[in-house]
Amino acid sequence: MSALRGKWLALLCLMPFALFFVAFQIAPLLWVASNSLHTAEGWGLGNFSEAFASPFYRQAMRHSLEVAFWSSLIGISIAILGSYSLRQVDSKLRDFVMAFTNMTSNFAGVPLAFAFVILLGFNGALTILLKQAGIIEDFNLYSKTGLIVLYTYFQIPLGVLLLYPAFDALREDWRESAELLGASNWQFWRYIGFPVLTPALLGTFVILMANALGAYATVYALTTGNFNILPIRIAAMVSGDIFLDPNMASALAMILVGLMTLITLVHQWLLRRSYHVSR
Repeated sequence: MSALRGKWLALLCLMPFALFFVAFQIAPLLWVASNSLHTAEGWGLGNFSEAFASPFYRQAMRHSLEVAFWSSLIGISIAILGSYSLRQVDSKLRDFVMAFTNMTSNFAGVPLAFAFVILLGFNGALTILLKQAGIIEDFNLYSKTGLIVLYTYFQIPLGVLLLYPAFDALREDWRESAELLGASNWQFWRYIGFPVLTPALLGTFVILMANALGAYATVYALTTGNFNILPIRIAAMVSGDIFLDPNMASALAMILVGLMTLITLVHQWLLRRSYHVSR
């Protein structure tokens, strides 16, 4: 009886979260999915056909994927080095860096865009210094390359916060044992370190991709909506900046969900494959 009472108590405690999840996650997704199938002629896949047939919308999809992929790849690469290095430094310095990382992970949106304009805009302080030093000839913050740099900035702190605990799984005696058996540093990472960290690395990369694919405020504040990515196109059709078409906006939103679902499925496949290889 006590076990049954405990299960019912756990279910009651879960109810607020379940209601919140259904109301703010499942219901809006179903509403968007339903509207994406509504066209002027009735119900069908016309919005999706138009989206994939249009070079303009295909460009938005390509730009979104390119910016998200490269910013996530560069961000996780730096985050791996940063997380591993934090394990090797003094605890006070480590605590300071982690506190700073927590703070910078929340520095995004409009303030981040303005900060980058001041630093790396056409007449930004850092841009002028780099030009005077002869390091760069020109840099366009408002281009795809500039957006990748901007996105990478807010990807790094998130990557460090997600990867830092993963390095707890690497025990120092494993390295010592590998060295005693004659393994080089590369062999340790190739056969022990990276296989252990693979689930965390893949999971972090997927989260960074989702973070970048859904970013809106930063790129809108930086380019005033002139750079063609999916969140900008969706917002423009919902707010009516060009023309009001919420059904097409819903279709583009579902395409964004589909891209993220595809990335997650690839992530799960890679996880299973790495698990079988490690066995």
